[in-house]
Amino acid sequence: MLCTMPNSIEKTATLSSPLSQVWDAIADSKAFGTWFGMSIEGPFVQGQTVKATIAKTQVDEEIANHQEPYVGTPCELMIERIEPGKTLSFRWQPGAHPNGSANAPATCVSFVLEPVVEGTRLTIRESGFEALPPEDRANAIANNEGGWEAQLHLIGKYLARQALS
Repeated sequence: MLCTMPNSIEKTATLSSPLSQVWDAIADSKAFGTWFGMSIEGPFVQGQTVKATIAKTQVDEEIANHQEPYVGTPCELMIERIEPGKTLSFRWQPGAHPNGSANAPATCVSFVLEPVVEGTRLTIRESGFEALPPEDRANAIANNEGGWEAQLHLIGKYLARQALS
């Protein structure tokens, strides 16, 4: 089941890499952490929660500098769905804070892949913002709107580097 609630963000990019390479960059937690800017404590396994901390991306110095104030912030990713080569989705708490409640509302993030002539279309969706307290909702959407735009840039840079190695 994909996350399809109202109050969502959707970003799409066409990447020149083959679907298998894009999938590896998303589904392998170590690769994901490299471009996303996270240190992830284990593999992505459907139905399990993996602990992570914010880190600096290793593919873009400017974005890494922007991530600096958040380095070390813990978060958890509850892996909802893995459909190899097609979909990875997880739940997390946007704007996760070290003192946040484990029962705080979570949003759902989905990475959906589709082969296209040019390579792979990647769509990132985050939904479920309506579950957040009204005073937090607008800020979370605004922050993550720009964040997902940056993440599309980062995965593109990561894949370009992989192609050169």
